Amino acid sequence: MIANPFKRPRKSRRSRPAARTAIRPCAPGTTDERVQAALEVSYARLLMTGAMLLFAFGAIGVRLVDISLLQAAREPQSAHAPRMQELRMDRADVIDRNGVLLATNLETASLFANPRKVMNPDETARQLATALPELREAEVARQLKSNRSFVWLRRNLTPRQQWRVIELGLPGIDFQSAESRVYPNGSLAAHILGFADIDNRGIAGIEKTFDATLRDSAEPLRLTVDMRVQHILRSALIRAKTEFSALGATGIVLDARNGEVVAMTSLPDFDPNDGGNAGDNQKFNRATLGVYELGSTFKIFTAAMALDYGIVTMRDGYDATKPIKISRFTIRDYHAKRRWLSVPEIFMYSSNIGSAKMAEAVGSEAQREFLGRIGMLRPASIELPEVGSPMMPSPWRPVNTMTISYGHGLAVSPLQLASGVAAMVNGGVFHKPTLIRRENAEAPQGKRIISAKTSREVRRLMRLVVENGTGRKASAEGYIVGGKTGTADKPKRGGYSRRALISSFVGAFPMTDPRYVVLVTLDEPRGNKSTHGYATGGWVAAPVVKRIIERAAPLLRVHPTDEQSPAVKKELYIAFKREGRQLASF
Repeated sequence: MIANPFKRPRKSRRSRPAARTAIRPCAPGTTDERVQAALEVSYARLLMTGAMLLFAFGAIGVRLVDISLLQAAREPQSAHAPRMQELRMDRADVIDRNGVLLATNLETASLFANPRKVMNPDETARQLATALPELREAEVARQLKSNRSFVWLRRNLTPRQQWRVIELGLPGIDFQSAESRVYPNGSLAAHILGFADIDNRGIAGIEKTFDATLRDSAEPLRLTVDMRVQHILRSALIRAKTEFSALGATGIVLDARNGEVVAMTSLPDFDPNDGGNAGDNQKFNRATLGVYELGSTFKIFTAAMALDYGIVTMRDGYDATKPIKISRFTIRDYHAKRRWLSVPEIFMYSSNIGSAKMAEAVGSEAQREFLGRIGMLRPASIELPEVGSPMMPSPWRPVNTMTISYGHGLAVSPLQLASGVAAMVNGGVFHKPTLIRRENAEAPQGKRIISAKTSREVRRLMRLVVENGTGRKASAEGYIVGGKTGTADKPKRGGYSRRALISSFVGAFPMTDPRYVVLVTLDEPRGNKSTHGYATGGWVAAPVVKRIIERAAPLLRVHPTDEQSPAVKKELYIAFKREGRQLASF
């Protein structure tokens, strides 16, 4: 074999000398610089990461403090529930004349469910119905079996109701917070306040009339009502309604000097906190919406009209010997005197014959004009949507003129009567009734209806009724009460029912300088042993007015007066010849 001249000879491993490890030399400083640069980059990254973590944890901490300490507690928001701003509807408070809270908003919890997350609809419905007895188990089960993602189960729970549901720990059941209208005094001023619906919209009473104002204003709406007097009035009416088994009752306390409604009650009433479930009879406001023939209380207007027009004087009178027959009607007196009666006697004995002849002398046109000026021929001007329209004859015949003189044939609301009587006793100035408290500078001026002299004579006549006439049971010692009874048969098809009465008493005090008018009306009262079976205004309504005045007068800062003092006697004295002591019952 020829040797390859280019191939290096192979050395034996044994003969190969031990090799030394050699380090290739590099440029001086290169390794240190690279290591230093890497360390600096790592350090910068660590600082940046630490700063970011510190900032993140700081922000979380600040947020936790804000939520736990600085913000009010709120319900967690469900993705399927209506948004909070959609349910929150701020509404201004309503207060009485003394600042007592009548209506306000509170944040309440409402119960809802996501049926898709409810595990056992029937069992869940059973447990909910046990915790909230007002829920109907079958209806709740039906809702929970639906394919929807959100259903309301119960709105506006109390904290106690909410806690009972929380304790159940039911999946798919949750709460949503919202604003709810609350009436702290319950039924006490139901027909004045009205109520708001589940969406916080006013749908009755002051809540409806001032719905926009209450939504837009942050200031509370101040009413003329005094809740202390309101309580006295309502309590007295409940007692009378129960005692005389009446279908309903109405009461009004009116400031005679400016038309402010101090108290107003209609029974039966309702709780505004649950107004949507109240019956029609409960929601019916007898004081403003109901119109009635109010009987002999209208003789106040007849006497004032005749005196002011100069048709009669206090010394004049009419022959009441025989009933009046006109057309197919006969006008009689109850417990008739069958003699000539002076004007004070006509009023004191409540003579229908004398009043009819007085109105006939005035004339139909003058009577209509007078009643129109005191608001009897149009709906009452009051800040409530529930206002009734008077029922009047058309055409207005002579017989209507006579019957209206003693309160038959013209139906008005109790509020209209009270405001008209206020004008007769306050010096002769008519003020529109109002529920809104205003400063003196803002109060509208009244309209003069009769002269101050006529008003003084009317006060004397009304005092005479309480001293010696049909209203003696309204006498509240020390408060110089005057007034007029009224008892009217309720209309029925083809005539009147003598077994169904509207019994009233309207009074004012003190008659030397009247400050307040008090009206009480009972619908179909029944006489009892204490009234000897009578259910007329003098027996059933006059005592109620007495109780109201005795309790309310001190709160209204009306101080007792010596009724026998010469000054009082002189102010209210009427000179006329009394013949006999038998009084009419109407």
